[in-house]
Amino acid sequence: MNNRRSFFRKSAAIGLGAFGVNSLFNELHAADFQEAEKLWNVNGDNEDYWSVIQDAYSASKSDILILNNGGVSPSPLVVQESLEKYNRQAAQGPSYYMWRIMDKGREPLRQRLAGLGGCDAEEIAINRNATEALNTVIFGLPLQKGDEVIGMKFDYPNMMNAWKQRELRDGIVYKQLTFQFPIEDDEQIVKAYENAITPQTKIIHLTHVVNWVGQIMPVKKISQMAHKKGIEVIVDGAHSFGLLDFKIPDLECDYFGTSLHKFLSAPVGSGMMWVKKDKIAKIWPLVCNHEPTSADIRKFETLGTRSFCIEQAIGEAINFQEGIGTKRKQERIHFLKKYWAEKALQIPGVKIHTSLKPEYSCAIAGISIDGLKPGELDGKLFKDYKIHTVGINYEYLNCVRVTPHVYTKISDLDRFVDALSQIAKKA
Repeated sequence: MNNRRSFFRKSAAIGLGAFGVNSLFNELHAADFQEAEKLWNVNGDNEDYWSVIQDAYSASKSDILILNNGGVSPSPLVVQESLEKYNRQAAQGPSYYMWRIMDKGREPLRQRLAGLGGCDAEEIAINRNATEALNTVIFGLPLQKGDEVIGMKFDYPNMMNAWKQRELRDGIVYKQLTFQFPIEDDEQIVKAYENAITPQTKIIHLTHVVNWVGQIMPVKKISQMAHKKGIEVIVDGAHSFGLLDFKIPDLECDYFGTSLHKFLSAPVGSGMMWVKKDKIAKIWPLVCNHEPTSADIRKFETLGTRSFCIEQAIGEAINFQEGIGTKRKQERIHFLKKYWAEKALQIPGVKIHTSLKPEYSCAIAGISIDGLKPGELDGKLFKDYKIHTVGINYEYLNCVRVTPHVYTKISDLDRFVDALSQIAKKA
């Protein structure tokens, strides 16, 4: 067991960076990955394997049970150590170490992110979060007065507000659909977007995984429908990248933005945008660039002084992700969601607001208890049981959002379900 637990402890202790010193996690720790793979049993229980992954996160040892990983995910120890190492190095002389040493790591990082996203590195820009990525596209598109954009009321608030600002500033028309989630019928969703299209429609804005309740939207099908009508598609992938097993081009969209500090478990304040190569030139940068109409994706990275340390630590998060495998990770997190949700459904008064089918949801699920408002349930979970979730009170959604991660233990979820049971009895 000690050998098993050394899987990621060695990398955390050494504190190696992925690119700054021209070393890759996979190369330096190949033996550890191979050792961990021996724990994998394709035909049965793999809790020994997942215990190795759990041990790689300091969050797994916290007194507080974190079940709001949909907001921001803790980083594994190796990412924490990498970030600390870069911060210590930069503190010795930021103008030298950041601009002349760490800045050289952006191109290797771009290549690795492109590899993870299954796309061309010349279509990837590195920034700070999904809001920055998607706002770049939203405010950079050359839309005219009267042009229509179709979104929905369950997109992320920062994106909805960005479109509302363009509506106020430029006179575009921003239309929002509404849905009664959960929905287990892709065609119903596709048809709703199609029916909203008019001759003035130029853009459809989609959220890949709805942050409120975890609904997976049929992005590819909507993109295919939209393109037949000459309409471009923007995708908010904040909750899908690093969680769902897909490649960005598979979505057949035109623009994609994500936060890397969610399911990829990169440092807080890291994000990425993807723009289809033939679309780059027409998008204006959100922050000024000396060649704003250039077809070079790097024009979107003129952000001024920012944390190069965070950027470089992203590399270790990618190594960690690839060490597990995205498909395996997606299946595990869906299993964890389904594990607690099915048990919770046996409790009188409990309702689940999310599909439990893997085609329609993965990590996130909404839960409510009869007689309790979302804030009351969220408050009781933390005050009485030290379980951190988040209350949702928006439109018709009145529930608590629950999101496990790969470091979440089965015993943690049993603790959560037991707390729900006790709260429901009192309610």
